[in-house]
Amino acid sequence: MDNIILFSPAACALVAFIAVSWAYFKILRIAVEKQLVDNPDARKLQNRPVPVVGGLAVFFGILSGVLLGAGIHAIVGDESSTRLLPIMCVLSVMLYIGAMDDVLGLSPKARLIIEILSMVALVFSSGICIDSLHGTWGVYDFSWWIGVPLTVVTGVGIINAVNMIDGVNGLSSGLCITCCLFFGVYFILIGDTPNAVLAFTTIGALTPFYIHNVFGYKSRMFIGDAGTMVMGALLTWFTICLLNAEHAMVFRSSGLQLNPIALVLSILSLPVFDTLRVMGMRIAHHKSPFHPDKTHLHHIFINVGISHFITSVSEILIDAVVVGFLLVGVSLGASFELQLYIVIITAMIFVWGTYAILQYNARNHTPFLHWITNFSVKTHLGRRHWWKKITNYLDKPCTSFVDNELMEGEDECELYKKNLKEQDRFRIIRYIRGRAEVLVSDILENSGADSMRVYPLLVEEIQKGRITVIKESWLGSPEIISYNND
Repeated sequence: MDNIILFSPAACALVAFIAVSWAYFKILRIAVEKQLVDNPDARKLQNRPVPVVGGLAVFFGILSGVLLGAGIHAIVGDESSTRLLPIMCVLSVMLYIGAMDDVLGLSPKARLIIEILSMVALVFSSGICIDSLHGTWGVYDFSWWIGVPLTVVTGVGIINAVNMIDGVNGLSSGLCITCCLFFGVYFILIGDTPNAVLAFTTIGALTPFYIHNVFGYKSRMFIGDAGTMVMGALLTWFTICLLNAEHAMVFRSSGLQLNPIALVLSILSLPVFDTLRVMGMRIAHHKSPFHPDKTHLHHIFINVGISHFITSVSEILIDAVVVGFLLVGVSLGASFELQLYIVIITAMIFVWGTYAILQYNARNHTPFLHWITNFSVKTHLGRRHWWKKITNYLDKPCTSFVDNELMEGEDECELYKKNLKEQDRFRIIRYIRGRAEVLVSDILENSGADSMRVYPLLVEEIQKGRITVIKESWLGSPEIISYNND
């Protein structure tokens, strides 16, 4: 019986993977036919409308896997899976609220109120909250009068942090897969099978979505607010399960020398520290901390020319590096307090430091930025033959119902359709906009504009003051240029 229970996380993950793979194109078709899409604008990084209901497919997979896990546990007489009922209910609420926000749009105030009420409901329906520091700074368990507000603030913070980093293909889903892997392994080590099932089921549900989100073109969907709010609430639940008094007793009996607070903070280091920096910068500039802008870490990666895929991989690696430093500290016998300091310092260096370095070089057009600009061309793997083969394979099931004109999103008005020169001008500007600097050779090869028109059009734009020449070749022609963003 114990072997069956231990096997359940893998079985549930497989079922979740199959369920999402089956439902994905059906949900995509509905999104395309009903125009449930995210349209590009000055703040967003895509240049075409993209269906925005991927979170529905992911939640269907999570629900399928958890139901299987509950069935397996019921068969063997283990009722521990009933612990997941409160979080599954809250995930359902997050899904509905996020879907309404995706389709209709909700005010930040309405979302905030619903998030607060959902966290309060989660606390009192589950009977647990963040009410233990596990001996860090000599503090163990404390009152619910402190624990409930702390849990609500933490939960709302995590949900919005996950939502805010959802800006490039594969980032939020890939990061959540990584976080669930760390949490899942930990739950297995301490014998918490229901949460291990939930963690690995989420990995199984997110994997098909991640593949299409990264490698697909016509088959690509965004996870949307429905998906990010579900993921944020899920990661909040794992945080509560690690930092409550009930877990503290199990933890102390396990003999592990790993600080659960440091572990949670390291696993969530990328979204938490990036959001703290962004909100701090907005407040410093006398703006609302929820005011949308392009100051997240992924924005600066894109600004220096790095591809979406390499940007998401780089940020996920930063998160994993912070966890790695914590584990090294644990192996060297670091105290609970020192483990927490290691996580905070490491996250500040890698999350905040990476942004500061890239931002400085982008503003000053340093030789290092020129090197990044040259290197960034190699990061756009979507131009490789093998990548295109994967994309064509993934897009096959949806070629019959996806509107090619909608997916291309190339010509904004009739003028561009009739005037080839203006069409190429639009292609060039679209290609270089939002990047600190671009190689002219990269524009010639990859912008889609006629190579014979590139230099004349660039000269026109330079004369109009819309483009600045950063570096010239020895013949005096522009070699590296920068678009003067409005």
